[in-house]
Amino acid sequence: MNKNHNYEILVEWTGNTGEGTKKYNSYTRDLSIEGKGKYMKIEGSSDPAFLGDKEKYNPEDLFLASLSSCHMLWYLHLCSVNKIVVLEYKDNAKGTMLEDKNGSGRFSNVTLYPEVTIENIEMKELAEKLHQKANEMCFIANSCNFKIDHSPTIKPL
Repeated sequence: MNKNHNYEILVEWTGNTGEGTKKYNSYTRDLSIEGKGKYMKIEGSSDPAFLGDKEKYNPEDLFLASLSSCHMLWYLHLCSVNKIVVLEYKDNAKGTMLEDKNGSGRFSNVTLYPEVTIENIEMKELAEKLHQKANEMCFIANSCNFKIDHSPTIKPL
């Protein structure tokens, strides 16, 4: 039997400079993201290519972060149940978005580059294979219409 998990998030535009959206450049693309009961708000904007604030997270950044963090959480779980002790994990995820002539677009590819430090390097082969299983289990990756690539590095302490 399938389980339903429901999520709710408040995204609020904070970029009205007094004229609303009267002109394309009369407003900022600033926004806030808030979850009920969550510790802090995330301040966001659009990509600078679309008049956004380069110092704030944009939806594309958050999309990559969602893919990377979902993969990581599944990977850590799988390592735990397979008795692989992970001591450090970081990922420098990269993706490419294609913009169409009409202004719409989509991600065409994402590659995760997890760097994982494990306690027992003799478990390296299994630690590498578990990235594929994590990809199969990741809710966000399963929601994408393109393949998520992985280029992991497993190293000893």
